[in-house]
Amino acid sequence: MDETQAVMHLNPVEARILGALIEKAVTTPEYYPLTVNALLAACNQRNNRNPVLSLDEPALSAGLYSLQEKHLLEFFSGATARVLKYRERLTEALGLVTDERAVICELLLRGPQTPGELRNRAGRLHPFATLEEVQATLARLAARESGALVTELPRQPGQKESRFAHLLGDPPAAPEPAPAECPPPAALAAVIGEASRTAAIEERLARLEEQVAALQEQVTAFQEQFE
Repeated sequence: MDETQAVMHLNPVEARILGALIEKAVTTPEYYPLTVNALLAACNQRNNRNPVLSLDEPALSAGLYSLQEKHLLEFFSGATARVLKYRERLTEALGLVTDERAVICELLLRGPQTPGELRNRAGRLHPFATLEEVQATLARLAARESGALVTELPRQPGQKESRFAHLLGDPPAAPEPAPAECPPPAALAAVIGEASRTAAIEERLARLEEQVAALQEQVTAFQEQFE
């Protein structure tokens, strides 16, 4: 691994920090750059995260320090605020355009995904009109002269689409093989029905959690005006 690759090699905490900063810079620019409290909340969100983390301040501080050492993050305090705020420099360091930034951000936050999943999830960061646009973005990221940033993973049995992963950290672990035995049709139908109901509930909860997270950021930003 050469020096450039070592700098760009992110551990899971560093990846989560950068992904959260990129996300908030686009979705809530009025609260960006982020304070430590706002960044900790963004890293530990339950929606739009896989896996869900429970970082504490020491773990976050260690990640912030290592990212500063790699020149992938900078901090400052405003003229009227004593609280340090943080912003990412990964986008600038890699020279990412908006569609590439959206894809890398989603892969940092949620791990390997199919082009279809990326199109749906990255739409809040960059509007992909078609699946072909996502595939073209992935192709560009995989064929960069300075080094590939994404890779296509082997398709697993039963999967219709291949998944893609970022190359800014350790390779993703291979998924465990699915059990060979299938449930009988009636049991399968019951499982599918229950899964659909659960997915609908989880989707509603995710929307509520996102609204609560946004309110928490607003409250934090308001409180910091008086610090």
